[in-house]
Amino acid sequence: MNDTEFHKLADDVLMSIEEGIDASGADIEYETTGNVLTLEFENRSQIVINRQEPLHEIWLASKSGGYHFKYQNGEWRCTRSGEELISLVKRECTVHAEEAVNW
Repeated sequence: MNDTEFHKLADDVLMSIEEGIDASGADIEYETTGNVLTLEFENRSQIVINRQEPLHEIWLASKSGGYHFKYQNGEWRCTRSGEELISLVKRECTVHAEEAVNW
């Protein structure tokens, strides 16, 4: 994968997360600054998702820990657990929002 492909895939998945949060109706604020998408919850906890361009990875940090994702077989997959990025974001949003978050 070259840098252009990485940016396109990363843009697509981050936009998908923003659209999903909007569709969920959950009280989650989000802001994109540079390569970083920050999700902020009513209790002031945060999830930070950022691109690691040199590694062609997406990293996610939350109160549950840190996760690294690589694009494999058409999906962003955690390099440790194999969990898909969107599925992990939904789970983490549910933990932080203290209510079911799904889209």
